[in-house]
Amino acid sequence: QVQLVESGGGLVQAGGSLRLSCAASGSIFSITVTGWYRQAQGKQRELVAIVSTGGVADYADSVKGRFTLSRDNAKNTVYLQMNSLKPEDTAVYYCYAQIRYNAYWGQGTQVTVSS
Repeated sequence: QVQLVESGGGLVQAGGSLRLSCAASGSIFSITVTGWYRQAQGKQRELVAIVSTGGVADYADSVKGRFTLSRDNAKNTVYLQMNSLKPEDTAVYYCYAQIRYNAYWGQGTQVTVSS
């Protein structure tokens, strides 16, 4: 079991930056994949960034060059640095973790980008 708690969402103007945090607790050493998804109103949840343990992060084409996923293993925290934000980045952002075939989700944090 893993518990994920996101923070860092908010309202920002287009072109601005935000950093999301995801603090993990529980069986953190069993996590094999971690990352971020987002869901805009009326749309399906979509992958933003994801990384396997020991691997290189992979990003959705829409965020490549603007978003960066990083981890602080000492703090059991995953970050999503979001730069050059656009109104189409507006969504609820969810932290994701996988242990074998089980998926775990945070409660989500709202990101709103105004034009």
